[in-house]
Amino acid sequence: MRQRFEGQMKPLFQRGPSITLRLLILMLLAVAMMATDHRSARLEPLRAGLMLLISPLHYIVNLPFAAGMRLRDAFVSRTSFDRLREERLALMARVQRYEALEVENQRLRELLQSSVRVGGRTSVAEIIAVDLDPFKRQIVLNKGMRDGVRIGQPLLDAHGILGQVIHVAPYTSSALLITDPSHALPVQVLRNGLRTLAFGGGASHRLDLPYLANNADIQPGDLLVSSGLDGRFPADYPVGRVANVTLDPNEPFAKVSAEPSAALERNREVLLLWPEQPGAAADMSAPRSP
Repeated sequence: MRQRFEGQMKPLFQRGPSITLRLLILMLLAVAMMATDHRSARLEPLRAGLMLLISPLHYIVNLPFAAGMRLRDAFVSRTSFDRLREERLALMARVQRYEALEVENQRLRELLQSSVRVGGRTSVAEIIAVDLDPFKRQIVLNKGMRDGVRIGQPLLDAHGILGQVIHVAPYTSSALLITDPSHALPVQVLRNGLRTLAFGGGASHRLDLPYLANNADIQPGDLLVSSGLDGRFPADYPVGRVANVTLDPNEPFAKVSAEPSAALERNREVLLLWPEQPGAAADMSAPRSP
């Protein structure tokens, strides 16, 4: 009875072809499809459909690589941008330095040209300090006794007379500018030869000429040059230009002021002058008489 029942039972899943047979069939099918595709384009629609189906898979598989490439490109671009920005800043600073050097060379050329106009030996000195006292107009130079600098030595620039040395140390020296209230300089009007004294007005761009009579032949715009009578400053060198002339009948003298020719507040270098025949004049740094 049991044997009959087992003989009547059928298996739930029918056993198909073997794996080897399946593989062989698939290989033959693939070879047939390749041969057909090689000889004709009949399988092109099928190829396009399959490519459309697997294109999202390609995108997903390639996504990590593409993200890595973009991240690398962004990092490289950022690094290159930072490097280019640093190079740009460095080049801009270098250009500015070149411009400053060009201006400095121009100033030195002007100083050398001015040294030709005066007799004697000259030397360029650099201003290393400025007196901050608002009632004084003094500067410190980087040359001193070891360079042959002496008290009373005149200072010039490319435009006019600056002042004179009043203190000398081994490596530095101090100079009094012509605008200092205690400085006086013999000048004359270039137009007519009128002689007088120019005193420092205390301000950075002012000279006073207090001893000119009301009827003196002087007018705004007249050029004042050094007379050379003190034996210290070179003669006929620009000192300033008359700015204002005020006449008061109740006063014995006219009120005359001038602007210095030298760039007193803009110079970085000055010209030290050793005259060929220095005179033994009185100290021009002495305070003026009231």
